[in-house]
Amino acid sequence: MTATGKGTLTRAAAAHFEKRGFTVVPGLFGCDEIARLCAEFAALHAAGPVPGHFAPDAADPDPLRRHPRVMHPHEISPLAREFLLDVRLRSVLQALIGEEVLAAQSMFYFKPPGARGQALHQDNFYLRVAPGTCVAAWVACEPIDRGNGGLEVVPGTHRMDLFCPEIADMELSFAREYVPPPPGLEPVPVDLAPGDVLFFNGSLVHGSGPNRSADRFRRSFIGHYVGRSARHIGAHYRTLTMSGARVRLPKSAGAGPCGTEFAPHGPH
Repeated sequence: MTATGKGTLTRAAAAHFEKRGFTVVPGLFGCDEIARLCAEFAALHAAGPVPGHFAPDAADPDPLRRHPRVMHPHEISPLAREFLLDVRLRSVLQALIGEEVLAAQSMFYFKPPGARGQALHQDNFYLRVAPGTCVAAWVACEPIDRGNGGLEVVPGTHRMDLFCPEIADMELSFAREYVPPPPGLEPVPVDLAPGDVLFFNGSLVHGSGPNRSADRFRRSFIGHYVGRSARHIGAHYRTLTMSGARVRLPKSAGAGPCGTEFAPHGPH
């Protein structure tokens, strides 16, 4: 199910999000915009660590430690901030959430060849938004499919409560938490082209497998958003209006960064 137009949702696409927990807006960002974003993060990687945001280790055998995810890049990159607060994202998010939107977090994943994925999980397990939940806007920065570790979602789980996670297989997942699909439900892959944006509910169970390709990265830019009616969120998240003004919300208990990483161990 997709939406049509630049930053607009059809009624059918909005209904799909309501029923299934996700929808895709194809080509929301142009190829030139995605190329600029990738160039920005290539330069950031080449420049080395940024304390509190990015800590690569070129000597580590783990691909994800040579190309770790970047946390809150909008705080160190004006271009990442532009993407996080983009008016096209705001238009879709307000239609999905039904109220004014606040930006809570940005991330950039390189996911190089050979990298582990992230086991099935729910984003609001980490953000602990209350009342309600968060919504993710997941921007594809290149062709993404199962071969290079694309996302899978479990439709319908957005209507369920937060699950108590099990421990993931550390050979397949960099994060510790794993939520098995509930009985009768199965993960489905979501293939994306550069510039496509996958929007999904914060309670939707989703994740990805390893990047098993020989030479394909799976770069993506992710923003997490909440409705203005939210009253609590985890301390790791620093909410902004879509105009960029800081909005301070009281802290939620039990929250943390998206994905509790396993301790370093051996090559992958």
